[in-house]
Amino acid sequence: MMDPMCADGFVSVSEVIPDVLLDIRYYTTYNFVGKRIDGYEQPVALLTREAAEALRRVSDDLRRRGVRPVIYDGYRPQRAVDCFVRWAEDPADDAMKPVFYPEVDKRELFTRGFIARRSGHSRGSTVDLTLLEESSGRLLDMGGAFDYFGERSRPDFIGDLTNGQRKNRLLLRDVMLQGGFRPLSTEWWHFTLENEPFPDTYFDFPVRWPQSGQTRAI
Repeated sequence: MMDPMCADGFVSVSEVIPDVLLDIRYYTTYNFVGKRIDGYEQPVALLTREAAEALRRVSDDLRRRGVRPVIYDGYRPQRAVDCFVRWAEDPADDAMKPVFYPEVDKRELFTRGFIARRSGHSRGSTVDLTLLEESSGRLLDMGGAFDYFGERSRPDFIGDLTNGQRKNRLLLRDVMLQGGFRPLSTEWWHFTLENEPFPDTYFDFPVRWPQSGQTRAI
């Protein structure tokens, strides 16, 4: 049984994919809570070694297509999930509603599955990401923002999406499926390694790298 406070078996994605692009939203205040999330001590992405190696192969495939992955989140400690839960249980804290959940009553976040007391991210093999076009330096238009609580975040949402937006979502889904990841039915950006090494362990060590000794920039 793995110690949930131990980072053995985890790596920094930046060490496995040196040119990876990171936009670690929970280290910033630009997220649905509106503050840095508990446990995010550095703007780094951590994953199990198996997930990081699989993502490297996905990245290599994308680079041949002129596209690069941009990671929003990888491993997420349980203390961060607990932070989400406390926020969701406070109906008065709705500062970010206009941006992230304008169509949803905050009281419905649990029943509609947008917030849960456990997250696959805490097992270390789940990644949230989007794509960037190298020639323009711009993110591909997915027809919906990361962490938007609503139907348009579903990978199969059609609604008012353009052909280009649907094509971009399909590209992300296809390369991740080919890379050994499985999608989530409610979030176009969310993928979990099919054969994750710690399917029953929810870790709680902080997001920083290295995990011990002197912190160094990545």
